[in-house]
Amino acid sequence: MWVLGDGTSAPIPADAAALIDGGPRFLTDAFRRFGSLPPTNEVTAITECVEVVGGSTGRKLTLTVAYRRPGPQTELFVKFSRDPTDPARDHGRTQMAPEVAFATLSTRPGFPITVPTTMFADYQRESGTGILVTERITFGRNGIEPQHVKCADYDMDDQLGHYRALFTAVARLAAADRAGAITHDLGGDAPAVGDRPNLDADRLHRRLDRLTEFASDHPGLLPANVRTASFLSGLHDHLPRLLAAEARVSRELGAHPELVALCHWNANVDNAWFWRDADGTLRCGLLDWGGVGPMNVAMAVWGAMSGAETAMWDDHLPELCAAFGDEFVRSGGGSLDVDRMIRHVLLYASVMGMTWLLDVPAHVRSAVPGLSAATTRMDAAIRDVESVRCRLQMLTNVLNLWETHGLGQMLDSLET
Repeated sequence: MWVLGDGTSAPIPADAAALIDGGPRFLTDAFRRFGSLPPTNEVTAITECVEVVGGSTGRKLTLTVAYRRPGPQTELFVKFSRDPTDPARDHGRTQMAPEVAFATLSTRPGFPITVPTTMFADYQRESGTGILVTERITFGRNGIEPQHVKCADYDMDDQLGHYRALFTAVARLAAADRAGAITHDLGGDAPAVGDRPNLDADRLHRRLDRLTEFASDHPGLLPANVRTASFLSGLHDHLPRLLAAEARVSRELGAHPELVALCHWNANVDNAWFWRDADGTLRCGLLDWGGVGPMNVAMAVWGAMSGAETAMWDDHLPELCAAFGDEFVRSGGGSLDVDRMIRHVLLYASVMGMTWLLDVPAHVRSAVPGLSAATTRMDAAIRDVESVRCRLQMLTNVLNLWETHGLGQMLDSLET
């Protein structure tokens, strides 16, 4: 299937079959229209095409191409907004609209951070059909670290250094936006995980009952501090209050424009590539810009750290937020209140946890047969299944934030 892209007013393929059918002729025309290929060069062949499994929306490919003259990127990554074989994945097709706009923005001279070189990007808003073609990052080659896996930081050396690199990149982009160094029309609604579940106090209590049972039956899957009877029973009081205060949280997150800027919504380690400068400083580029737009930087911090080890939150959250603030100032964004930023992170993470993560115990029980009291997150049934490993780690982080920072106290301060 082909549609006319809004940006180039030219036909764009909706899927891999259409792209392959269009072949080198389509790629040549698309790259020339986008400005990534001069009129004196052309794509002469697609020498390799491999489908990539994964992600939450759209189909993906890796391509290797040949040109008449050397120079442009030959190893490419292709992302489609659509997945005609999976309605759930296809439902997220509109996430590519801001991603295409951002990819176009990133081609401007002086763009403040490192992102994959865009060869072509276009989107048709009417149908939600889009395509993004970028350079393919050569993980594990040319000085680039192997790709890191989300929610498996226990396998990553220098965890703090990696999060410093992520925070530096996110802060640099946010500062450039606040300073007016980049102009864009990205905006609209804040990014969302999906269709928000209907929540009320009764449903919260049922989910908390299941969480309490899960913590008792499987103590190896949650830290001791979030398994105590006093903490879990207290959530029955606190979370209905948080649900009632959700609109106030949203108002507070939007009431401080100095903390709202263009950000990556999910700058976790799996959406980045890392290398070291000559002096040994760890640097990163950022991938996968679905949902990009202006947002409270607290949303970006949660996106970057949601899958981190719990100790990273306990030991380094203030340090990382201070590093964010320092880079924000250095990059021209002006000063920001780091304490307020941390408060916003805690409030936003709390709402996200209440809304999206309290069903994790049911998911883990369903996905992992044979759970026992001795099961830990390092067991293969947990560690090797991304949906289980990631959801469990994110739930653990939210529960730990509620316990260590005092959810009740957060709510008291919100209500006064």
